[in-house]
Amino acid sequence: MIGFIGLGNMGFPMAHRLAAAGRELVVYDTRSEAVDRATEFGAHRAASPREVADRAEIVLASLPSLQASETVAAEVVGGAEVRLFIDLSTVGSDVAQRNHTTLGAKGIAALDAPVSGGVGGAAAGTLAVMVSGPRHAFETAKPLLDELGRPIFVDELPGAAQTMKLINNLMAATTLAATAEVVVMGIKAGLDPKVMLEVLNAGSGATHASRDKFPKAVLPRTFDYGFATGLMVKDVRLYLDQARALGLPMQLADAVAGMWESTLRDEGAESDFTSIVKVLEKAAGVTVSGG
Repeated sequence: MIGFIGLGNMGFPMAHRLAAAGRELVVYDTRSEAVDRATEFGAHRAASPREVADRAEIVLASLPSLQASETVAAEVVGGAEVRLFIDLSTVGSDVAQRNHTTLGAKGIAALDAPVSGGVGGAAAGTLAVMVSGPRHAFETAKPLLDELGRPIFVDELPGAAQTMKLINNLMAATTLAATAEVVVMGIKAGLDPKVMLEVLNAGSGATHASRDKFPKAVLPRTFDYGFATGLMVKDVRLYLDQARALGLPMQLADAVAGMWESTLRDEGAESDFTSIVKVLEKAAGVTVSGG
C-alpha cells in the first residue's frame, strides 16, 4: 500500500498516475471532494495524514505551503506502518531539514523530492523529480518515482533538492516575466504576437515560455497553464530568502520578484501564473492575443 497526501492540481494527477500503474493507494486531502474523485480511480479513503501513515509503508505528499508540509510530517511521524516519507512539495531547504530531523527521530527515512513540469507533466508522467536524502531511500523509492517522471538524485544532504528546485523556479519565473515584457513591447510597437513567437522560437531568444506557455495559455487568452501565481511568488520568495542567507547579490532576482509581487497584488494568488502578462498589458494599453 502506498500513501498519498495532498490531491491538488499537482497531487491529484500524480496519484492518478500511480494508480494507473497498478499501485494500491490510500489517500487524504483536506477537501473531501478531492478524495471522492480519487476513490473513482480505486484509491482508498483515509480520514487524516496519521491514518495514511498507519496503513502505508511509503507515504508521498504534495502540499501547497511550508506550514502544511511541517504539519503533515508531524502527523505522519506517529504512523504505525510508515518507513519512508517522500515530500514532493516545494518548501525550501530549512523546512526539508526540519522534516528530516522530525521523521528521522522515529526511524522514518525522508526524501525531499520537489517536482518540475507542471500539471501536464504530472498527468503524462514526465516530471523532473529532484531528490535528496539517504541514498538507500532513493534507491527504494526510485521505481515509484519512475512512474511520475525522471527522478534525479541531487545529494544526500537534506534540503539540497529544495535548493535545486528554487533555482529551477527562479529561472522559470524569470523567463516567463521576460517573455511577457518583450512580447508586450513588440505589440506596442506594432508587431504581430504570433510572428514574434515564431521568430523567438527559431532563434536564440527561445524560452519555455515562448515555446509552450504563450501558445497554450496566453495567445488564446485562457490563462490556464496550471500553476498558480501564489505558488510562484512563494517559490521566488524562498529563493530570495536562501540567497540572502548565503550573502549573495540579487539584482536580477529582486527585479523579477517585483514583477511577481505586482502580479499577485493585481491578479490574486489563485490566478494562473501566465497572468503576469496582464499587468504589463495594463501598463502598455495593449492586449496579447492571437489564439
